[in-house]
Amino acid sequence: MEVAAEKARMADIDISRIMQMIPHRYPILMIDRVIDVFPGESATGVKNVSINEPHFQGHFPSRPVMPGVLIIEAMAQTSAVLVVGTLGAEAEGKLVYFMTVDEARFRKPVTPGDVLHIHVTKQRQRANVWKFKGEAKVNGVLVAEAIYSAMILDEK
Repeated sequence: MEVAAEKARMADIDISRIMQMIPHRYPILMIDRVIDVFPGESATGVKNVSINEPHFQGHFPSRPVMPGVLIIEAMAQTSAVLVVGTLGAEAEGKLVYFMTVDEARFRKPVTPGDVLHIHVTKQRQRANVWKFKGEAKVNGVLVAEAIYSAMILDEK
């Protein structure tokens, strides 16, 4: 059983490929790489948190903390890459809109220098609506989690 799962794993996805797959760009592109991609199942986004990001100028200058909504956005972008990896080239660049965010919890602050690993798992899919569970970790410690759903649009 494990051998079959290993065969389904996609190659890691670098930033150039991410930008082909989803329409987000700086300063709102929140992931740098996607690893452990299992189409139709799960993926892990990687975000290298840098002091050079614009939100740190005001959140908070004396103690920079990554806003929780941006961690949730990183979860959504990782999920969007998983959706495109699952559906194929015809889904590239399509817009994906949040529909719900439930059970969001922020457990520890994320600060410059952290490497955020965002693990997303598909819970279900009906037509163009997908539901996911996301967990964000730094050094293996859970820092945020949420359940959310999004709709992929046919228009680009």
